[in-house]
Amino acid sequence: MSVIEEERVRGAVFKDINAEDEDQQPTVIESLCMNCYENGSTRLLLTKIPFFKEIIISSFSCPHCNWTNTEIQSAGRIQEQGVLYTLQVKTKEDMNREVVKSDSASTRIPQLDFEIPAFTQKGSLSTIEGLLDRAVAGLEQDQPIRKVCVLFIIDDPSGNSFIENPFAPQKDTALTVTHYKRTPEHNAALGIEAEEEENDEKPVFNTNCPECNAPANTNMKLVQIPHFKEVIIMATNCDSCGHRTNEVKSGGATEELGTRITLHLTDPSDMSRDLLKSETCSVLIPELEFELGMAALGGKFTTLEGLLKDIKDLIVSKNPFMCGDSSTADRAEKLELFGQKIDKIIAGEMDVHIILDDPAGNSYLQNVYAPDPDPEMKIEKYTRTFEQNEDLGLNDMKTEGYAEK
Repeated sequence: MSVIEEERVRGAVFKDINAEDEDQQPTVIESLCMNCYENGSTRLLLTKIPFFKEIIISSFSCPHCNWTNTEIQSAGRIQEQGVLYTLQVKTKEDMNREVVKSDSASTRIPQLDFEIPAFTQKGSLSTIEGLLDRAVAGLEQDQPIRKVCVLFIIDDPSGNSFIENPFAPQKDTALTVTHYKRTPEHNAALGIEAEEEENDEKPVFNTNCPECNAPANTNMKLVQIPHFKEVIIMATNCDSCGHRTNEVKSGGATEELGTRITLHLTDPSDMSRDLLKSETCSVLIPELEFELGMAALGGKFTTLEGLLKDIKDLIVSKNPFMCGDSSTADRAEKLELFGQKIDKIIAGEMDVHIILDDPAGNSYLQNVYAPDPDPEMKIEKYTRTFEQNEDLGLNDMKTEGYAEK
């Protein structure tokens, strides 16, 4: 069997998680109980959860000593960046937030000097309270801890962990999500080698499909966007599963000022406007109280309609807490209503504003009146805050003394 055929089989084995799929049954195998050393049974379910890619859920039970154990393990690829979740735990409801924690993630509560180091627990799909219960006996009875406002931090260099936003699609003011570049120490712990920078003269390089992990080719092209700047478009097509994706990187440096673009949608033809969203750009729709943080969709060169469809797909169709036991009627109804509003925006049936806020200044929205000003579009330049410079890695840059003598 060829590599491509093997990957096709892999794509057929790992199906999207669906509580209504009667064919999606776990595989049961006999295995040794590590508690009493009698034979028990392990149930394995191979599935795919959006945001967490392919996973293997295993559940062991022993009929002799009644010992049980449940684990979750990522079966997909390690993400391009690590991820850091910081949650202000203020209420009992926050303890019930669902969490996807990979085995490479560390968990910390600074106020309690509490930490679960990476690789000391198996991956799990649980709640914050359930996650802590695995390491702290009697946390449920420790009411003072539950009443104190604390920070709950998950740091996962593999990028495969997730904390639920119960207010989706609205912004979660208590939750901060930061993506970062792994250090050599992170790569060593994950057993991977840092990717070498590609030579600009090579228009094609080998990679793996983000969906089925089959070998694929990524094409690179330098494109000049009219009235803007040069950008690098990287397009990946998978011959195995047919998945297609494109990512955009700025061809220039970070601008001196950030850029905020506000467009008032007045006609369905606005949906055909070209749009460049860099990986540092946030998207806001004030009328829906919606904000999409930077790096959520990566860099994209698309149309306004394409961006809105991607947002709907991310928030509604690919929300891991919209299916199975994680789903609630109230949450599903709220997200379904959000999806309907996005459809109305695309059809030109809602009066809204779209805001692209890019502290790096590398995002763009087409002015259909160019070179004249667009009466429905406002472009603002602003000075970045210290926190924004920190997110962009600019505060640590030292440029003094590099001038030519």
